[in-house]
Amino acid sequence: MMNFLLIKIPHWLCLTALLFITSCKAPQEGVQASAGLPESYRNAPAPSADTTDTLGIAHLPKTDYFSDSILLTLLDTAVAQNNDLQLAVKNIEIASRILSQARLAYLPSVGLALTGSTTRPSNNSLNGISLNQFLGNKHIEDYNASVSFSWELDIWGKIRNQKAAALASYLQTEEARKAVETQLVTNVAYAYYNLLALREQLTIAKRSLALNDTTLNLIKLQYEVGEATLLALEQAEAQRLSAATLIPLYEQEINIQENALSILLGKMPAAVFTAAHLADIAVPDRVSAGIPSVLLSRRPDVHAAELGVRIADAQMRQARANMYPSLTITAQGGVNTFTASNWFTIPASLFGAVAGGITQPIFHNRRLKTAYEVSRIEREKSVIQFRQSMLVAVGEVADALIKIEKLKARSVLAAEKVTRLRNAVNNANSLYTNGVANYLEVITAQNNMLQSELELTDVKRLHLEALADLYRAVGGGWQ
Repeated sequence: MMNFLLIKIPHWLCLTALLFITSCKAPQEGVQASAGLPESYRNAPAPSADTTDTLGIAHLPKTDYFSDSILLTLLDTAVAQNNDLQLAVKNIEIASRILSQARLAYLPSVGLALTGSTTRPSNNSLNGISLNQFLGNKHIEDYNASVSFSWELDIWGKIRNQKAAALASYLQTEEARKAVETQLVTNVAYAYYNLLALREQLTIAKRSLALNDTTLNLIKLQYEVGEATLLALEQAEAQRLSAATLIPLYEQEINIQENALSILLGKMPAAVFTAAHLADIAVPDRVSAGIPSVLLSRRPDVHAAELGVRIADAQMRQARANMYPSLTITAQGGVNTFTASNWFTIPASLFGAVAGGITQPIFHNRRLKTAYEVSRIEREKSVIQFRQSMLVAVGEVADALIKIEKLKARSVLAAEKVTRLRNAVNNANSLYTNGVANYLEVITAQNNMLQSELELTDVKRLHLEALADLYRAVGGGWQ
C-alpha cells in the first residue's frame, strides 16, 4: 500500500470561501460610450429619389474608387512596402502573442523541480550528534523530484477581464493598422496628384517663357527701329525673367515630391513615372458619403477609440477584483529520500500535499484602492476620447464635402477665367502689332494668363485631394 501523504482541504475552508463569494459580489458596470450622431452630414448633397445607399463610398475598394491605373499601382506598392504599415503589422503580432498568453491564464501553473543536496552539520550541533548517533554518517543528503501545481479560481473575473482587455487591445492594433493604411492611401494619392500638378505647372511655366520670348523679340525689333522705348524693352525682359524663375522652382519641387513619394512607397528616393496628365483624371459629378452611423463600423480610428473604452472598462473591473479575496489551490507530489539509492523506490519514496487558501487584502498602503480609482478615471477619459473621435470624424467628412462642393464651383470659374485670359492675350498681341495697345497691356495680359493657368491647376489638384480625403474620412481605403 502506498505511503502517500494527502492533506485534504478542510470543510471550513470551503464554507469560508462560499461566504466570501456571496458577501463580495462585484457590482456590474455598464459601458455607455455612444455619442449622439446626426442623421446626415452637414453639407451633404441632397439624396436622389432612387438612392438607398447608406454606406456611400466607404465600402468601395481602392480599385473601384480611384480610376488612374498608375496611382493604383503606386498604392499597391505602398501597401506592400511602406515601413509604417509594416510596423503596424508587427504591433498586431505582439498583441496576438499577449492575447494567446491571456487565454491560457485560466489554466493552472505547473512546475517541475529536481534537486539534490548534501549537508555536513557541526559535530557539536544537535543535528550532527543525531546524525552520527542514528545513521553513523557525518553528512546528511536529500534528493527530491516533484511536480507542483497552483491554480487561482477566477471568482471575481480578474482573469476574465484580463483576457477581455487583451482581446480588445489586439483588435485595437488591427484597427490601428487599418488607420495607417487609410492614411497611407490618402498620402500617396496626395503626393501623386501634387506631382502631376507640379509637372503641369512646369509645362505652363515653359509655355509662358516661350510666349514671353516671342513678345521680347517683337519689342526688340521695334526698339531697334525706334518704334518702342527702352522702358518697354526692359519691362519685357523683366517679365521674361519672372517667367524663367518659375522653371527651376517647379523642377526643384518635382524632385522633392518624387523623393517624398518614393519614401511612402518604401523605396529609396528616385524619379517616379507618371504617364497621365492632371487634366485627364476624371472627377465624379457626385459622391455619396453615406450616413454618420456607419463611421463606427467603417472608420478605424473611431472603432479603435471604442475598443479603448472596452479596454479601460476591463482594466477597471480587473483593478476592482484585485481588492477582493483570492482563492488559491496548490498541490505538490513526487519522490523524496535522504539516500540516492532509494530515490526512486516506489511507493516508499512518494510524497504529496494539497492545500487551499483564501487571501483578503486588508492594508496595502492604499495601492489597490488608488489603482481602482485611477482605472475609473481612465475609463471616463476613454469615453471622452471616443466621443471626441466621433466629433472629429463627422467634422472631417463635412469638411471634405464642402471642399468638394466649392472646389467644383471654383473649377468652372477658373476654367472660364483661363479661356477669357487666353483670348485677351491673343487680342493684346494683335492690337500691339497694329499699334492700338501698348506693351504694358501685353505684359499684363500674359502675366494674368500665367497666373490663371497655374491657379486652375491648383484648383484641380485640390479637388482631387478633397475626393481622396473624403474617402479616408468615411473609412475607405483599408479594404
